[in-house]
Amino acid sequence: MAARAATTPRQTSTATRGAKGPKGFLAAVGEVAGALLSPTGLAGAALEATWMGLHLGLYPLGLLGSRASDRRQGYRLGHLPPTQRGLAIRNVEAAETPILLVHGMVDNRSIFTVLRRGLVRRGFGRIETINYSILTGDIRAAAADLGAEVERIVEETGYERIHVIGHSMGGLIARYYVTRLGGDTHVHTLVTLGTPHRGSYLAYTWNNSLTRQLRPGSALLDELAGPVRDCQTRFIVYWSDLDQVVVPQHNAALHHDDLNVHNIALHGVGHMSLPITSSVVHGISTALAHLDTSGATVTPGVSALRSRANTTPSPSREGSGARVAPSR
Repeated sequence: MAARAATTPRQTSTATRGAKGPKGFLAAVGEVAGALLSPTGLAGAALEATWMGLHLGLYPLGLLGSRASDRRQGYRLGHLPPTQRGLAIRNVEAAETPILLVHGMVDNRSIFTVLRRGLVRRGFGRIETINYSILTGDIRAAAADLGAEVERIVEETGYERIHVIGHSMGGLIARYYVTRLGGDTHVHTLVTLGTPHRGSYLAYTWNNSLTRQLRPGSALLDELAGPVRDCQTRFIVYWSDLDQVVVPQHNAALHHDDLNVHNIALHGVGHMSLPITSSVVHGISTALAHLDTSGATVTPGVSALRSRANTTPSPSREGSGARVAPSR
């Protein structure tokens, strides 16, 4: 289903922007109700309900294995549809840059079933998904684990920088890794979908160490709002006025003076539907197909067409002082 998108966030009501606590929560709920009453909102709610039912059926399959990957073997293009051949021919580096998908709280990689297939159909050659434990109680620890996974991919593929797509809390885990653990040296683009960058009042309905980090004004969110020095990662941020999990909805937009952020506001898309919405899949594919001139993802001296084991690292790489994310 296509959704109307705007490249800048829609104006939110004064009541929602200024209110905190119960008043802010009620104002945000009112905005969702208003969005729901529109034709687009009703269609979005129907899609959300349908996808949630299908996702429940897929959920057990997503628990099989801690990670999964789609890898296009070799570079013979004759068997590929035109969309895949076109991307690979135009920019082999972009097509083969690894993409890592990070799910949200109490979820697993099955949430990315549609998005993963959409990226493969559009020519991206290596897509990986990772499951972190549903018992995760700390975003900082999860970010360190994510860093170890990113480093594994970097080591295996020879790509110094990869792309990460995070849904819901997965985007917050990835943001912490990128901005607080030096992960920007390994992440070219971070895409977040319905991520509570400024927290969600819904986190007050469940009291544990993790949900306390997701509340507006938490110590973790204050840390993320602090200065970030020379971050190399570009951020693409999707948020929707029909998000029933991030409350208020505009808290899923990211505003930070030190980061290169492109916010994209959607109308009539539910929280769980973000990874399956056609305009989102298309927008992500288009963005990742175009690497900026300063954002090459291949390690100097390593060809994208060969494995790291069969190449000799460039002398310029030694002593570069690149930051490496700590692993647990």
